[in-house]
Amino acid sequence: MTAMGDHALLDRVLTEADPARTPRDAHPGAAALMVRDRIIRTSRAPRRRRAVAVGWASGLAAAAAAAVVAVAVLVPQGEAVAEGLDPLDFSSAESAAATVESAQESLAASDGPIAPERVVRSANWAFDINGSTGETEVVPQLTVLQWEPDLSGHMTSILGVPYDPADATANMGAEVSSSGQISVDLPIEPGQFATAVPDAFGSSEQEVEAALSAFGMPADPTGAEVLTAMTTMLQQWTLTNPQQSQLLGILEATGDAEGLGSTVDRLGRPAAGLRVVSDDGAASDVVLMSIDTGRIIGIERTNLEDTDLIDAGAVVSYTLWDLDESLIR
Repeated sequence: MTAMGDHALLDRVLTEADPARTPRDAHPGAAALMVRDRIIRTSRAPRRRRAVAVGWASGLAAAAAAAVVAVAVLVPQGEAVAEGLDPLDFSSAESAAATVESAQESLAASDGPIAPERVVRSANWAFDINGSTGETEVVPQLTVLQWEPDLSGHMTSILGVPYDPADATANMGAEVSSSGQISVDLPIEPGQFATAVPDAFGSSEQEVEAALSAFGMPADPTGAEVLTAMTTMLQQWTLTNPQQSQLLGILEATGDAEGLGSTVDRLGRPAAGLRVVSDDGAASDVVLMSIDTGRIIGIERTNLEDTDLIDAGAVVSYTLWDLDESLIR
């Protein structure tokens, strides 16, 4: 299909993404490509140091896997990483069914795109850890991906203002703000954007399920498998409200989602949450839905097992959608 293969396009993204931090030969490992995980490891690193990319940065996908812009983190061999970001606080928990029903009612009553759009605005972050001092910063990134039916497009990423993870909870509404520094400015030539669903699709349950299947959802999926395909879809398409309603219904029907109640996301927006544990039990994802509109506005991943990189209970990545255009300048 393409003048440039999937790996070549991903290499271009990685090269454009702050080359002072990311080695030119960095690329996601096979496991990350298979599950579209948000912990991406580089395959080569300087001797006695290990390059670890934490977080995911864009909606650009290479074949079935999301192409991510990785921020490399150099950590001395065998040394543990500092604590991650604190999870969001939830209150007034409801069942998953009640949570989804409320979101679907809000979706039916609010405005949204009249057709699915090939443009995605997202905010996400990565750790930047100084291997010598252990000092840790959270580096947000704001990304706009726009693509066309001929599989051309453009991706721009702007670095956010770094902050200390310890200050995140106290400054919830200010966690993602633009520095104005462009880290990626990537034109995509016709035929280069690889997607499993190049054509706009409808809002019936069958049509949305067919799109999820194209993005890798198997028959009789677990909640985690639905969420993996759903995340890839949201990385590439801004969906209509009826389509998002179907997504939530399909996820809830697996029986694997847990209602968490209400919270405020990293941009200060009131949200309700659903938690889905990964099939291997190593992590959990929280889907955030706007209290006002019902739309899916974010997904956060929490580590559930202690590793040599990060403690159990720490948030290791998030992506937020439906951003105010003024946030990305």
